[in-house]
Amino acid sequence: MKFVKMQGCGNDYIYVDGSKETVENKPEVVKKLSDRHFGIGGDGVIFINPSKTADFEMEMYNADGSRSEMCGNGIRCVAKYVYDYGLTEKTELAIESAGKVKYITLYIKDGKVDQVKVNMGAPELLKEKVPVEMPSETESVIGCPICIEDDEYRMTCVSMGNPHAVVFMDEIRRKDPAGNIEKQVDLKNFEIEKIGPKFEHHPCFPNRTNTEFVEVVDRHTVDMRVWERGTGETLACGTGCCAVVVACVLNGRTEEDVTVRLLGGELQIHWDRTENCVYMTGPARVVFEGEVEI
Repeated sequence: MKFVKMQGCGNDYIYVDGSKETVENKPEVVKKLSDRHFGIGGDGVIFINPSKTADFEMEMYNADGSRSEMCGNGIRCVAKYVYDYGLTEKTELAIESAGKVKYITLYIKDGKVDQVKVNMGAPELLKEKVPVEMPSETESVIGCPICIEDDEYRMTCVSMGNPHAVVFMDEIRRKDPAGNIEKQVDLKNFEIEKIGPKFEHHPCFPNRTNTEFVEVVDRHTVDMRVWERGTGETLACGTGCCAVVVACVLNGRTEEDVTVRLLGGELQIHWDRTENCVYMTGPARVVFEGEVEI
């Protein structure tokens, strides 16, 4: 099978032209290929298929073989793939993922796609749409407490086509053995590999969740680390960045235009509250091409 390894801000996936390659038992193949020791290595596999409702379809799998509804970094790379590899000459695209269509603008440099802007659509805040199951008087979860191993976190839940729980570091309340509130560690030293799975598999998330841990730098800048459902910590998450900015605005932390700084780079996010759409702009890069036995 021919493939192209691509990354957006370090969020790396294996891309396959589904119109030319036939793959049976995709979840098992995805797990094999995503393995960084015995496979190609990546945060998952994305198949680029024909679509009856858009220019192309993105069929996305996490590294554990599970399907995901949307990937912001992934859809930017899909857009670069179809242009750079001659599947289209358009610089305005519609790409379908899990039955929903996103609209995309390509910015070309030296004949190749350099930056990609995606209209990620409206954020979903209703509990049943995220989904998140929490007893509360409100229809959404904004700054609500959740206990993880006896420590209190406050989260804001947003769906950007997939579920997200956004946590601000300065709102974490952790207790020492005597029951006293400890000073929280900073984002850089936060033990995300321990806490991330606790959020992902918490019973209040029927479809599991992605979790973003955030430090606000100023009204237009935030730092973020992310634990992605089905993969673990990744260097970036496009939908997560969108969810973070929505959560920041709802909690009075930032303005609507924000640079989100990630382990793998930066994304520019704008929440247009008039039309209620979140726009994401960032890079997409080819790492290498290859062929693999499956």
